[in-house]
Amino acid sequence: MSAVTRTRSRARTEEAAAGPVSVPGRGAAHRTLRLAPGRLSFRVRPRPLAVTLLLALLAAGSGALALTRDGLVPPAEVLGALFGAGSEQAAFVVLELRLPRVALGLVVGAALGAAGALFQQLSRNPLGSPDIVGFNSGAATGALLVLLHGDPAYVAAGAVGGGLATAVTVHLLARRGSFRGNRLILAGIAVGSLLTSVNSYLLTRAALDHAQSAQLWLIGSLGSTERHQIAPALLALAALLLLALPLVRRLDLLEMGDEAAGGLGVDAARTRVLVLLIAVGLSAVAVSVAGPIVFVALCAPQLARRLSRGTGTGLLPAAAMGALLLSASDLVAVTLPTAGPLPVGVVTGALGGVYLAWLLGRRQRR
Repeated sequence: MSAVTRTRSRARTEEAAAGPVSVPGRGAAHRTLRLAPGRLSFRVRPRPLAVTLLLALLAAGSGALALTRDGLVPPAEVLGALFGAGSEQAAFVVLELRLPRVALGLVVGAALGAAGALFQQLSRNPLGSPDIVGFNSGAATGALLVLLHGDPAYVAAGAVGGGLATAVTVHLLARRGSFRGNRLILAGIAVGSLLTSVNSYLLTRAALDHAQSAQLWLIGSLGSTERHQIAPALLALAALLLLALPLVRRLDLLEMGDEAAGGLGVDAARTRVLVLLIAVGLSAVAVSVAGPIVFVALCAPQLARRLSRGTGTGLLPAAAMGALLLSASDLVAVTLPTAGPLPVGVVTGALGGVYLAWLLGRRQRR
């Protein structure tokens, strides 16, 4: 093969790995942002980017409503408290009681949405979310062991350890033979069911006061949020998203099959392991601070994909949709006229059930 032929072949391979060229009428137009030619580049599609920004604004608006709910602190005093010019009472209510809950709700929702997008693309199944395939249950088991028998300051470490142990187990079960997404789902459901029983057993053996607080945490709640939890969760979310972005294109290329993706320089096994670790990390971030909140990771990627009309992982739109869903659900939870504030997991569970019923009805009509 001549040098010219080898150069052309290499150029075609790099162009294919960078992503398909937009053809009018055959897909959404996009621009490719190259940070390191041939090594690191991102595809930027106008519609998904616009959807991401719109969802982020709506999530911020939902958080703003949560700060001014029930009229206890007028909007003008909320602004004053945020900028250090309000009264001491307004500053305490806004900065100590409400802002940490709102901020952590946005962070947890974004982490769940991004984790759901990665899991669903990895398994190629819309049911591939961390709460369905058992990763949230594994993270909850690790966190429960710390909550009931150790120092609560190490809950995050327990959640990460439990999530990673579950991920390794499920991945080993799913890798028997060739990797299949349905096998990952079935293995995750089986392991998650076992871990749910383990969590119930731990609750029955705990002291009454510990069991009550742990049960509330298992439902999923933002009620015990503290300011010192925000910065670590936000930094972990940002770091994991930055690690995931370069892997998204490789993950999307795996849809063509391992052999075709390998011809474009994608190591299928390595990509799956890295994506799985990042998704487990995102799930552990959410579980460690708010408990195993259900259905956000399942619904957010699908809703974001319908709005953006895009293909592939859709990581950032899913993260923005997750932040909006959890923020709005928490706003509903604290404003419903019940005997006391509901855990946000109750609201997300109800919304998730309605979403699944709507999805089933829509598929039956088709």
